[in-house]
Amino acid sequence: MVLSNDLAALVGFASEAVLWGINSVLFIASLVLLLRRAPSRGLNVPILVLGCALFASCTAHFALEFSHYVTTLRDIGVAGFANETNVLVGADILISLSDLLGDFVLIYRCWIVWGRNFWIVLLPFLTAVAGFSCIAEVVHLVLTIDPNAPVAPPALVPLGLAGYALPLATNVLTTALIVARLWHTARAAEARCRGRMAGTVRVAKAAVAIIVESGALYLAAQLVLVVLFALEHPAQAVVAVMAVQIYGIAPTLIVLRVALGISSDYTTRSAPEGAAAAHGPGPAHVSFDMEDARSGQLSLPPLTRPGAPFPYPFMSGGTHSYGETEESAPTLRVDAEYLEMKAFGYDSDGLAMAV
Repeated sequence: MVLSNDLAALVGFASEAVLWGINSVLFIASLVLLLRRAPSRGLNVPILVLGCALFASCTAHFALEFSHYVTTLRDIGVAGFANETNVLVGADILISLSDLLGDFVLIYRCWIVWGRNFWIVLLPFLTAVAGFSCIAEVVHLVLTIDPNAPVAPPALVPLGLAGYALPLATNVLTTALIVARLWHTARAAEARCRGRMAGTVRVAKAAVAIIVESGALYLAAQLVLVVLFALEHPAQAVVAVMAVQIYGIAPTLIVLRVALGISSDYTTRSAPEGAAAAHGPGPAHVSFDMEDARSGQLSLPPLTRPGAPFPYPFMSGGTHSYGETEESAPTLRVDAEYLEMKAFGYDSDGLAMAV
């Protein structure tokens, strides 16, 4: 059976409806968890804002598709269901807008991991924005050349292909940069500690797994859409609308895994002498306020050199402790407030830390 454009559009709408339901449940769950932990751990405002904007874009797209579904079937039936309308023009723009916002989440994480280095994320930012611009121009030209075309005319396929391929390149590039940074920093910390932090590489692998596993779904949706668009296959109408919700689901999965309490224990062969001297045997607890930490007015004698400012801007407020593990090795336990940022690596007098 040959897949027609109209049938593909109907299948795509049904598939998107299911994915939008999943996206809604995940988003609400992540929002509730983030707000519940806000009083004690604070909020990652940029991720929260981007997440809300992304979900709003996904929801707006589904609302437009639902409106088109109801009005078109009521007025003309299945024949011509895939033809372009003013409603679908807005939905087409939202596909790329959702992709752009999803890329911004990745770019923000990459920026944090690389020490807020704007030069590192400049190229991914430009490719993401360029991809959105290409799709916007494709929509404009389609309306000019053939306003009712269910798919882009052949003459516009190269421009549309660039519009979908550039965000794909952004995804690959930012994910590779994040993974490379985490792995390199963890290995460097392990080398500096000469094996005293046995869990550092293990923790890095766990963080890399979160990024890669959550990004794989995003990457797969982008890649399939690029291939089908290049082949001018009707199935692109199915994948394109499904991809919108996947763009929202993938970043939300990372936030959920963090909000559900993903944390890491970092084991060393010997606790810092200052900690032992100051607190004696048993666990030593250090509590601090994030405002003092960020302003540089706070110093923790067991963890810092005399007179040095607070060196861990990526750590959350809360209680951090030295204690004994089951293997009787001293352990530094750190709350995972910014695990979603995957900011790894700090070495202070032989004590390597990762968050």
